[in-house]
Amino acid sequence: MHSSRRDHRRTSQPAGTRGGHRVKSRTRRIMIGGGAIAAAAAVTVAVTVASASQYSGSTAGADHAVFVQGNELGGNTIHVFARADDGKLSPSGTFATGGQGGDQVDAPTDSLASQGSLVYDDASGTLLAVNAGSGTVTSFRVDGQQLKDRRVVDSGGEFPASIAVHGTVAYVMNAGGEGSVQGFKITSKGLKPLHGSHRSLGLDNEDIPLFSSSPGEVEFTPDGRNLVVTTKSSNTVEVFPMKPNGLPAVAEPVVNKSAGGVPFAISFDRTGKRMMVAEAEKSTVTTYQVKRDGKLKVLQQPLASGQEVLCWLERAGNYFYGGNTGNSTVTGYRMDKRGKLALTNEVGIATPPSANSQGVIDLAVTEDEKFVYVQNAVSGTVDGFRVEANGALTKITTADGLPAFAESGMEGIAAV
Repeated sequence: MHSSRRDHRRTSQPAGTRGGHRVKSRTRRIMIGGGAIAAAAAVTVAVTVASASQYSGSTAGADHAVFVQGNELGGNTIHVFARADDGKLSPSGTFATGGQGGDQVDAPTDSLASQGSLVYDDASGTLLAVNAGSGTVTSFRVDGQQLKDRRVVDSGGEFPASIAVHGTVAYVMNAGGEGSVQGFKITSKGLKPLHGSHRSLGLDNEDIPLFSSSPGEVEFTPDGRNLVVTTKSSNTVEVFPMKPNGLPAVAEPVVNKSAGGVPFAISFDRTGKRMMVAEAEKSTVTTYQVKRDGKLKVLQQPLASGQEVLCWLERAGNYFYGGNTGNSTVTGYRMDKRGKLALTNEVGIATPPSANSQGVIDLAVTEDEKFVYVQNAVSGTVDGFRVEANGALTKITTADGLPAFAESGMEGIAAV
C-alpha cells in the first residue's frame, strides 16, 4: 500500500469565523424584538474582544501563499511560495522549523503516511507543522508570505503526523508507539499543552511506525463536537466526543468499523453534516454521518474510482479531489444537493497524469476554492491547477526543486 494532509487546510472554526475543515461555517441569527438585538450585539462585542485578546500581537495572517513542508531528516523546513492571482507560484523563502523530519518504516512514497501534517489556521494567523523525527510541533505567526515567531513544543507522543484545529484548540495525532492524540491551546506565544487532553489510541507500533499500521489523520467535525481518527491496518474510524472546553468527553474512543479497507483521509461537505473518508485498499470513498455519541452512520457505501491507492482527499466547493499515489493521478468527485457523491467523469481522473509529476501525495485547496495544489513526492514538485466549472483541473504552474522522496521526502501542504 502506498500511503497517506489542506492547504491551508481550512481549519474547523466556531460559527461566525472563517473556515471549517473544507467547510464554511454559517451563523444563524434569531432576532426577537429590540431587547434581543441589543443582547446579541453585546455578545458579539464581547466575543470579538475576547478573540482579539487570545491572539494579541498577531498579524492579519497569510496572504496568497502556498506552504510546503520539506520534512528533511537533518532539519525540517517550510518552503513558502507566493501565489499570483492566476495561481502561479514563485519562491518566497525557506524557514527552519527547529525540529527534524521523519520517515515511517517501508513508506513507498510518503514519509509521514498521513494527511494534515501542515495546517494553517485563519483565525490566529498561525501555521502548525509536525516534526516527526524529533517528536515536536512548531508554530509560526504568518505575515503575508513570511514566517515569524517560531515556537517549538513537545508533541506529547512519538512521531507526530497530523494536526487538527477547532477554534483556539489544536490536537496532534502521534503515530508512533501506542499512538495518541494530545490537545493544545493556540496562543499568541505558541501552543500550550491542554491539561487532561491526552488520549491513547491503543495501537501496537514501534516508536517509528510501519507506514501501513500507523493512523492516517486526526480531524475535528466542523461543529467541534467530535474528534475523528482513522487507523489503517485496524480498519477503524475512531471518534472522541468532545466537551465544550476542548477536552475529550471519554477515556477511550468510540471505535467504528470502517466501511472500506484501510481508511486514511477525512473530509467534510460544505454543510459540515457529511464526512467523507478515503480508503486506500480499493481507492474508495465512504460517506458518513457522525453522530453526537461518536457512532457513525453510513450514508453512501464505498464509491470506487478505478484508480490506485487513494490516500488524500480535499474539498473545493461541491467538488472533492483525491490523490492516488499508486498511479500518480488525481480523482475528481462531485456532490449533488442530496449529498450523493459521484465521479466527475467516467475514468475517475480530474487531470491527465504527467511523466514529470510522479508520486502524487498530499493536496491543498485555496481559501477561495479556485485552485488545487498537489505534491509529487517522487518528482520533488508541486503542481497547481485551476478548478473548472465542471470539476476538471487545468494545470497552471509547477514548483520544482523540493525535497524528493528518498530516505525521506516532503509531505504536508497548505494554501491560502
